[in-house]
Amino acid sequence: MNASKLKILQKWEEMAGYAYIVLRHIPKSERFTLGAEIRGVIWKGLRLIIKANIARNKRQYLIELDSEVKVLLALLRVAHELGIIPMKKYEIFSEKLIEIGKMIGGWLKHANS
Repeated sequence: MNASKLKILQKWEEMAGYAYIVLRHIPKSERFTLGAEIRGVIWKGLRLIIKANIARNKRQYLIELDSEVKVLLALLRVAHELGIIPMKKYEIFSEKLIEIGKMIGGWLKHANS
């Protein structure tokens, strides 16, 4: 399957676009710390999706991708608890990540069979 047609890649790109909208409004003091960390995880996840799509043994990339989603959820939770990301944006962002997590689970199940 072509990476450009992957549904999970489309969802990841949508989430990344939303992340950049959210991160544009965080305080300058957090932009180069927590904001940079969140952006780094987003780009790592994008690379892992592409690698998993190309690789014969997808399992290792999918497991790593799943852990990156969990890290991103944790970073968002911290940002919300610190008052950096408002509740509504946190909820939307989290929902997008949970949906991606479910897609990863399905892909992993398929890769194991």
